[in-house]
Amino acid sequence: MLPEPYRLRRRSDFSVTVRRGRRMGRRDLVVHALEREPADPVVSASIEGPRFGLVVSKAVGPAVIRHRVARRFRHICAGLVDVVPTDTDVVIRALPGSATTTSRELDRQVRSVLKKLDLLPGEGDSV
Repeated sequence: MLPEPYRLRRRSDFSVTVRRGRRMGRRDLVVHALEREPADPVVSASIEGPRFGLVVSKAVGPAVIRHRVARRFRHICAGLVDVVPTDTDVVIRALPGSATTTSRELDRQVRSVLKKLDLLPGEGDSV
């Protein structure tokens, strides 16, 4: 489970990340990432770590499927908290194919995008 301090909750945080952040997609998801500015008035000073938000629309499937997809992504994000830079907001938008994709494949796609966006160390980099 993804702890509360690492979740994006407010609509304004989602909007800023999607509008101003860098975006990259894969077959089953799109990732928006934005490096927070320390003096940003929208972000409180108590945040100490990356924050993740999920967008799982009705296009993904009925409620049971959407909740399953969201749980998978929350589990993936919980594993990324220690490796994504602390001043980063990440929004993951699930595409319809994510409903039938395995958790391992979703994890691979998320990590692939974050590496391309220089938010995760590469194969030869040290952590």
